[in-house]
Amino acid sequence: MNINATLFLQAIVFAILVWFTMKFVWPPITKALDERAQKIADGLAAADKAKAELANANKRVEAELATSRNETATRLADAERRAQTIVEEAKARAVEEGNRIIAAAKAEAEQQSVKARDALREQVAALAVKGAEQILRKEVNAGVHADLLSRLKTEL
Repeated sequence: MNINATLFLQAIVFAILVWFTMKFVWPPITKALDERAQKIADGLAAADKAKAELANANKRVEAELATSRNETATRLADAERRAQTIVEEAKARAVEEGNRIIAAAKAEAEQQSVKARDALREQVAALAVKGAEQILRKEVNAGVHADLLSRLKTEL
C-alpha cells in the first residue's frame, strides 16, 4: 500500500473515532462535569446562605443577651430595692419593739418605785409611831389608832 491510501484510511478512521467520541463518549463526560460544577455552585450558595444565617443567628443571640442583661439588671435592682425595704421594715419593727420594751421597763420601774414608796411610808410610819411612843413613854396601839396612822401614811 502506498502512503497516500494509508494516510487517507487513517484520516477516515480518525474521523470515525472523533465522531464516535463526540456522539457517545463526550456527552456523558460533559454531563458529569456540568453536574459537578452545579454541585459546587450549589455548595457555595449553601455556604453563603449558611454564613448569612449564622450572622443573623449571632445578631439574634446578641439581642437575646442584651435583653437578658437588661432583665438581670432590672431584677437585681428590684431585689436591692426589696432588700432595702425589708431592712427598713426590720429597723422600724426593731425601733417599735425597743420602744415597747422601754415603755414596759419604765412602767415596771414606776411600779417598783411606787412599791418602794409604800414600803418606805410603812417604815416611816412605824418609826414615827415608835418615836411618838418613846416621847410619850407609853405604848400606842396600832389597831386603835389605825385611822390616824393611815392619814399619816398618806401625808408622807
